[in-house]
Amino acid sequence: MYLSELIMDFIEYLEVEKGRSQKTAENYHLYLDRLIEFAGDIEVDKINAEIIRKYRLWLNRYKNEAGDELSSITQNYHLIALRSFLGYCSRRDIHTLTPEKVELPKIRRKQVSFLSTDETERLITIVDINSKGGLRDRAMLELLFSSGLRVSELCNLNRDHINLRRGEFMVRGKGQKDRPVFISPEASEWLATYLESRADTAQPLFIRYSGAKTGDSKGESFRLTPRSVQRIVEHYAKLAGITKHVSPHTLRHSFATDLLMNGADLRSVQSMLGHSNIATTQIYTHVTDQHLREIHQKFHRTHIES
Repeated sequence: MYLSELIMDFIEYLEVEKGRSQKTAENYHLYLDRLIEFAGDIEVDKINAEIIRKYRLWLNRYKNEAGDELSSITQNYHLIALRSFLGYCSRRDIHTLTPEKVELPKIRRKQVSFLSTDETERLITIVDINSKGGLRDRAMLELLFSSGLRVSELCNLNRDHINLRRGEFMVRGKGQKDRPVFISPEASEWLATYLESRADTAQPLFIRYSGAKTGDSKGESFRLTPRSVQRIVEHYAKLAGITKHVSPHTLRHSFATDLLMNGADLRSVQSMLGHSNIATTQIYTHVTDQHLREIHQKFHRTHIES
């Protein structure tokens, strides 16, 4: 069987049987199409270790039309998609290279960037709440820091998804997995104030106030996009005089770091972030290690008095 045919079968398998999101399926399709771009639409039983070696070299030298290269992490995503595809072939008893033959390089993750308590306070309180957009932005920033939501999860929320009285709701995250999300009383109050200020009937929780299409009964054209939220966060970070790069994900990092700094265990933080693997959550441990060192130096006797 040829690559193109099996790749299509694999992408459908990811969406239907594995429950992966459409975005994940699109990314895997892109990564696997790059293999066809390199090797041609060959039969899958022709894939061998030498082709993979040359493919990895090709990825390392790849440049798009703008002349941009692929980062090490993006190259790794291509290999992860390939391994998953080869595993799918193996389960269907289709002869090809085994996924174990495709080794993944060790990638050094970027250091986690998070906001201090003072920076978080400045970011949130700098918002001018004397306008509809400002009130929305204050509620949005409060919710991001209080919940640790991914920006895509935030943008997908509708009004009827949240329960302000209980201060919790369910959200569907990566891999179509549901998890509970808890929000602080303060975030609940700002959300309530924001919702009370709205005179529209649009379903999305966070909306834009210009450019929406008329005749949109559900208000989908009003829904804020992840890129819009990113621009809003960057705008207030600049106003607050925060020099580091701040994104919606920075607030997610800040949420997790704040929990760990205040004694939360790693497993609980893993659940609240919606990480399927605790190794992903462990990126925060190096941040808290310094905090533990400071506690040790402050409270532990370094010698026994004679």
